[in-house]
Amino acid sequence: MIAPQATETKHWSFHTDLEKIGWLTIHSPEGSVNVLSREAIMELETLVARFEDLASSDQLVGVVLLSGKESGFIAGADVSEFDAMSDFSVLPEALKRTHALFARIEELKIPVVAGIHGFCLGGGLELALACHYRIAVNDEKTRIGFPEVNLGIFPGFGGTGRSVRQAGPVDAMQIMLTGKMLRAGAARGLNLVDKLVRHRDMLRWEGRKAVLQRRKSQPASLAKRAMAWPLLRDYLANKMRAEVGKKANRVNYPAPYALIELFEQHGHDWQAMIRHEIDAFVPLMGSLTATNLRRVFFLSESLKKQGLKGAKFSRVHVIGAGVMGGDIAAWCAYRGMIVTLQDLDMARIQPALDRAKKLFQKRYKKKREVDAAMLRLTADPQGKGASRADVIIEAVVEKLEVKQSIFKGVEGQLKPGAILATNTSSIELERIAEALQDPARLIGLHFFNPVAQLPLVEVIRSRFNSDEAIGKGASFAQAIGKSPVVVKSAPGFLVNRVLMPYMLGAVERVERGESKELLDAAAVAFGMPMGPIELMDTVGLDVGKSVATELGHAVPENSRFAQLIAEGKLGRKTGEGFYKWEKGKAIKGEAPAHADLAGLGRELVRPLVDMTEIVVSEGVVSSPEMADIGVIMGTGFAPFLGGPMKARADGRA
Repeated sequence: MIAPQATETKHWSFHTDLEKIGWLTIHSPEGSVNVLSREAIMELETLVARFEDLASSDQLVGVVLLSGKESGFIAGADVSEFDAMSDFSVLPEALKRTHALFARIEELKIPVVAGIHGFCLGGGLELALACHYRIAVNDEKTRIGFPEVNLGIFPGFGGTGRSVRQAGPVDAMQIMLTGKMLRAGAARGLNLVDKLVRHRDMLRWEGRKAVLQRRKSQPASLAKRAMAWPLLRDYLANKMRAEVGKKANRVNYPAPYALIELFEQHGHDWQAMIRHEIDAFVPLMGSLTATNLRRVFFLSESLKKQGLKGAKFSRVHVIGAGVMGGDIAAWCAYRGMIVTLQDLDMARIQPALDRAKKLFQKRYKKKREVDAAMLRLTADPQGKGASRADVIIEAVVEKLEVKQSIFKGVEGQLKPGAILATNTSSIELERIAEALQDPARLIGLHFFNPVAQLPLVEVIRSRFNSDEAIGKGASFAQAIGKSPVVVKSAPGFLVNRVLMPYMLGAVERVERGESKELLDAAAVAFGMPMGPIELMDTVGLDVGKSVATELGHAVPENSRFAQLIAEGKLGRKTGEGFYKWEKGKAIKGEAPAHADLAGLGRELVRPLVDMTEIVVSEGVVSSPEMADIGVIMGTGFAPFLGGPMKARADGRA
C-alpha cells in the first residue's frame, strides 16, 4: 500500500487519504477571508505539479478543494496587491502565469472538485470554474459572483470565457456587468454550480462521491450558447451597451464597455475569450477610475474597524413612525432585530408597517421569511418596548423642543448599557442633550433616505460622549449592515452640511428660470447618481427647508421653493414637488441641449466640494479620507473620482 501524501505551505494544506483522494485546503494566514495573493498562486503552481506527478503514477484519483475558514471559500484576488500589479511591466506576465495555472488544473486527467461555502467571489469563482465540478452549501451565507466591475475591472483569471461556457452569454455577461452576488440556488440555476448541499459538513462527503464517480460539469445548453452566434451576439452586445449606458458613462467607467467589446469580438469561442482577456484587462487595472475605486474599497473596509468588540444587539425601539423612523424600524427588523415602533397612535404607525411589508416582500424570496420579519416588527403606541431595548432611536420632526421632551421622558426607562440615539439630521447633540440628566448617554445615529438603499450612518459624537459610547454606535450600525462614519456634533454634521450649498445653489438657479431637467442631467453627466433638484424632492422639501434654516441658509418666503412647501407639495413622498412623481419616479420633461453637460455638472458640484474642504478643516471628520468615503456613501458622489477631496486634489472638481 502506498503511504498517504501530505504537504503544508503558508496558504495551502494538502494530503491524500487511503482512497487516493487528495484534499486541498486554502487557509490564508492573514485576515478572516481567503484571498488569492501572488504568493498563494505560486504555491498552488507547485501543488498542481505535484498533482500531475501523483496522477501519472496512479497515486491520486482526484482532488477536492475546500476552505479552512469559517467566512467562506475565496473572496477573490488580494486587492492590496492591485496597486503594485497595475504596473504594465508586471501585470501581463502575472496574468499569463495564472491563466496557465488554471488551464493546467482544467486539463488534469483526474477530477478536481470545488466545495464552496460562504463567499466565492472574483478570483475565487474563477478558480472554482477551472475545477471540473462544483458543490455549494445552499444557505443564506453562500454568495457567488464577480464583483470586479465595482473595482473598475472585470474577471482576469479566465473567468470571462469560463462563465460564458457554463452559464451562457446572456447570464454570464449579466453577472459580470452588474457585479451581482448570487445565492447558491441561483448559481445552480445558471449552471455555475452543479450540486447543492444543506450544510458545510456535507461538502467532504459529496466531494468524495464526485471524485470517485468522476463527475464533470456540463456546459450551458445549446439554446443558451446560441446567443453567442454572430448576428445574435452583435444584437446582444448592442443591447448590453444600451443598458450599461443608462447607469455608467464610458469615460467614467470603461470596464463594462471593454468587457462587452471582448464578448462582441470573441464570445462565440470561450477559449478565445480567455486568450484575449489579458489584452483588454491590462489597460483597465492602471486606469484612474480603477485606482480611485480601489481607494474607495479600502476606505469602506476601514469603516469596519471602528466598532466595539463584543457589542451585541437584539432589540431596537424606534420613536417616530414617519418615513425615516418607519423605514429605520423596517430595516432593523429586516436585519434580524426585534423592533418596537412607537408613535401617538396606530393610525400613524400603520403606514410604516405597510411600507415595511413591501420592503420584506421585495427583499425576501419566501412568504414565511416575510411573515417572520413582520413578527419581528411590532406597533408600540405606549412605548413599552423602550425598557427592554438595546438601542432606542428617536426619529421625529426636526424640532429641538420635541426631541428634548421625548428624551426627557425615556431616559428613566433605559436599561444599563443601552444606546440612546437621535436621528437628527442637523441639530447639534449638545443642545438636545441639555434635557438629560446624563447627557453622555445620547449619541447621534443619522440615517439617510431611502434607508434600505443608502449604506451610510453618521455616528455623531458630542463633547459629552466617551469612546465606548461611540464605539457601540458604530458596532450597531455594522450589526444592521450599515457603514458608520464618526462625525463631530456640528450643524449639519458632514453630509447635510456639504449637500445644502449644492442643492440650494441648484434651486436658486431654477428660481432664476434655468431648466431643472438640464441641471439634473448635468449633475448626472458629472457622475452623481441623481441631480440636485430630484435629490431635493427625494429628501423632502420640508426636510430640506428645515435643514437649510438650521444651517443658516435663507429660504425666501416668495420663492417657488417656499410656495411648494406651503401647498403641501413636498416631493416624492407627496407625489409632487419640483417634479411630479409616479410610482416613485420623477416625471421629467426634455432637457435643453448644452455644449458641455459634464462641465456644467462640475460647476454645480463645486459648492459641495468647497464645503467638504471647510468641514475637514474644522475637524468635523477625522481626515480627508473619512470625508471622501462619507460623502460618497451619503450622497452618491461619483465613486470613480475617489470622493470630493480626492477629486479636488486631482483637479477634477
